[in-house]
Amino acid sequence: MKRSLSALLFLCYSITIALPLSADDTVTLKARQLVEDANASVQNFATDSNMYYLQQNLGKAEGVLIIPKLIKGAFIVGGSGGSGVLLAKDESNQWSYPAFYTMSSGSIGFQFGGQASEIVLMVMTPNGMDNLLSSSFKLGTDASVAAGPVGVGGQEKTADILAFYKSKGAFLGVSLEGVGIQVRADYNAAYYGSEIRPVDVLVNKKFSNPHADQLRASVADLVKLSDTNVQ
Repeated sequence: MKRSLSALLFLCYSITIALPLSADDTVTLKARQLVEDANASVQNFATDSNMYYLQQNLGKAEGVLIIPKLIKGAFIVGGSGGSGVLLAKDESNQWSYPAFYTMSSGSIGFQFGGQASEIVLMVMTPNGMDNLLSSSFKLGTDASVAAGPVGVGGQEKTADILAFYKSKGAFLGVSLEGVGIQVRADYNAAYYGSEIRPVDVLVNKKFSNPHADQLRASVADLVKLSDTNVQ
């Protein structure tokens, strides 16, 4: 009897793991992985001395868009780029849960050559954040963008959005003029369980997912480095 029961349970388990994931399940897993990759990127940027400006000034930002992976060569040929997550800061300096976006339709001009694997965009102005809350916009057209200063003593720049990227272990400047950013509606819906607008996550705080708490904590820890530099 015990052997029969064990065999039946094993058969049920085998059938379960053999079943393919549904499309919704696959998107949910990809969205969750993107959040985890973004958390790893934040920790990478937090510990690199070349990211001194970001570490010292993130507390001044309205939000931060983290794109942990880009498709190799995508921007060189003008194709699609990579997905990322945006977190916004409220008046009490608390960071929101993430909303999902994708970067595409343009070519990145790398100041030092090479290809980017990680990009962090510091949203420095209300105009920059307002554009991100729309369904899509273009960097350099709807919101100004500049390469973020690199290293201690890097030249400070003024723009709606400052961009930093990591390429082959080095953190360098990057030009994103003409690159489009769009809401990743499928990831947002899968991650929060319903169709949403980014503003309802980032500003109105109608949706949350505890899975992103570690990412929020990592961003908050990075901001602590800049506390003494915030006016």
